[in-house]
Amino acid sequence: MTAHMRDKICLVTGATNGIGKVTARELAAMGATVIVVGRSREKTDGVVAELRAAAGNDRVYPMLADLSLMSGSLALADEFRSRFDHLDVLVNNAGGIFNQRQTTREGVEMTFALNHMSYFIVTTRLLDLLKASPSARVVSVSSGAHFAGRMEWDNLQGEKRYSGFGAYGNSKLANILFTYALARRLEGTTVTANVLHPGAVSTGFGTNNSDIISKVIFKGFQLFAIPVEKGARTSIYLASSPDVEGVSGAYYAEMKRTKSSAVSYDVETQEKLWSISEALIPEMAGAEA
Repeated sequence: MTAHMRDKICLVTGATNGIGKVTARELAAMGATVIVVGRSREKTDGVVAELRAAAGNDRVYPMLADLSLMSGSLALADEFRSRFDHLDVLVNNAGGIFNQRQTTREGVEMTFALNHMSYFIVTTRLLDLLKASPSARVVSVSSGAHFAGRMEWDNLQGEKRYSGFGAYGNSKLANILFTYALARRLEGTTVTANVLHPGAVSTGFGTNNSDIISKVIFKGFQLFAIPVEKGARTSIYLASSPDVEGVSGAYYAEMKRTKSSAVSYDVETQEKLWSISEALIPEMAGAEA
């Protein structure tokens, strides 16, 4: 176990598969209390049992949420709040890519909803619990695909034209814009916010697409992808390493601080996305973000 993580409470979204699962496992192995967020009761409970055994740590717990829904993200934050009085590490990891445009039952385009809005809502709704920690971290998983992303304000949710890979790149840019805006808001607190590119990782990512072209593309991608253990290293590093204590508003790849795209540093773009995201949350949500 790693002594400095022993009393930490960590919440990991998208933790039933891929780098989220490895991240949750390694944080549990360090002795942290880890909340595994998944959508399926059966799968999430199975992963929790697996991680408890692998880490030798019984303080691994399940929470269920459909993070493609704003109501699901809000419910997750509420459930966490009902069970814990602070949060030390939040790893925003849930995400997907969708070849065909689809909307959630709340009317939000699926990629934007899952990849960006879940990060925004869960984080902002738990900010007070993060601030209640002596030293807290928000770690958000983005992608190098963000370099191809752009904020098309007149087509933010693919209403006029849609590309699965385009929407994905845009959502990953949104993760970075959000992180930089968040870090600015957290200046003077004990909470840091950083974002990362995990690498091209061999996971089940993209397998939700059933069309033949997508299956061929993602199958080919797996042949050149890095192992999931390697892909999770930067998430684990940012969540736990003393080396990044106090570091905030940074983009990492291969456990090293590096530059994100030029547009990601534009403060006006960051703030516009923040305002639009805030406005999308139903008024019934309650407290301000």
